[in-house]
Amino acid sequence: MSHLTRRRFVSLTLSGTVALAAGKSHAHAAPLPEPRRGDGVGETDPGPRDPLRDALNPDLLNPPASDHGTLPNLRFSFADAHVRQSSGGWTRQITERELGVAKTIASVDMRLNAGGIRELHWHKEGEWGYMLYGHARICAVDADGRWFVDDVETGDLWYFPSGIPHAIQGTGEDGCEFLLAFDDGGFDEESTFLLSDWFKHIPPEVLAKNFGMSAEAFTRLPSPEDEYIFAGTPPGPLAKDRISGTPSVPNPFTYRLLKQEPISLPGGSVRIVDASQFKVSTTIAAALVELEPGALRELHWHPNNDEWQYYLEGEGRMGVFAASGQARTFNYRAGDVGYVPFAAGHYIENTGNRPLRFLELFKSDHYADISLKQWLALTPPALVKQHLQMDDAFIRALNKTKTPIIPGQAPAVTAPADGAAASTSPPAAG
Repeated sequence: MSHLTRRRFVSLTLSGTVALAAGKSHAHAAPLPEPRRGDGVGETDPGPRDPLRDALNPDLLNPPASDHGTLPNLRFSFADAHVRQSSGGWTRQITERELGVAKTIASVDMRLNAGGIRELHWHKEGEWGYMLYGHARICAVDADGRWFVDDVETGDLWYFPSGIPHAIQGTGEDGCEFLLAFDDGGFDEESTFLLSDWFKHIPPEVLAKNFGMSAEAFTRLPSPEDEYIFAGTPPGPLAKDRISGTPSVPNPFTYRLLKQEPISLPGGSVRIVDASQFKVSTTIAAALVELEPGALRELHWHPNNDEWQYYLEGEGRMGVFAASGQARTFNYRAGDVGYVPFAAGHYIENTGNRPLRFLELFKSDHYADISLKQWLALTPPALVKQHLQMDDAFIRALNKTKTPIIPGQAPAVTAPADGAAASTSPPAAG
């Protein structure tokens, strides 16, 4: 999988914004979506309206006729999340506060400058990280006094079990950006156990006794407000940060996901990582999926937990079936978070003209899914035909082996209408 430079990403994003603003200049502009179908259902929306938002969410404004019921919102964008800025970078989060249905996983998008430090801390929750951009150095210590330090780059993972103290520092020329996932939707950045915060709330005489120093040594401690993400000096060679004379952890806290051989299929690829490959990651399993234009992540569901998603590049739509006649369709682009309630049937389709790349995460030690086509193929044919009133041609179309990706024809490129988005989308940095 190729990764674009940040400069290329920014230029594409800016050019897309200009195209939106200058929609009328295109000779063959696509019409702005309206809340009506060709069968006479619905009608135009004369306003007031936000044409940019409507163009980005055509299946919310004009849902497929198969949608029904009142499923909760299953989409929230990091573009709508509050950004907390510090001397060493910035951070923003999406928890169940922002996406109410997301009970199993919360997420943080964080940027560290070169040398920027996410201070020494720990959580009650397990932390899973995916490097979106750049380079970083991470360090940790386990409960048996064994250390870990490693450098990570775009496409690498890390996992820190709950209670394990750790820190992250941006390295290289431009630091890094990474996605964090925590195994509890109620997680909040403000609930982190910070080193500076604890020191501020211990009597100086206790610190003095603990560290064998004078109490005066602890009178000028930094403020936790300044330390959360703070500017620092980029570290030297990795070898110099390795602790001599003591053992390191037996199982690494990092994993090179993009170096894993993908499951390559017509229409895309899948990389799956769970505790069977990444032994320390016992509470989060994941898949990195790439769909070519027009391709489909087949109709399926997951029998082990809810699915949390992060969209890295491209644009697509997801249809979700939640039983009791409830079904809704949502549109996603780079930077969006999606969610599928436990056991709900769904598909994801690439509706753009670039690859659609996204992460699937589960609060589980293993990855599992059930394919609709495979299920029916492994069920007695006569029973299937009686259920669906289908003929033998349908039975022959079923697959006894799982086909997680189904290729499709790429949509045609259309120029945007006034205020509407083009059918092509700028890819995310990653």
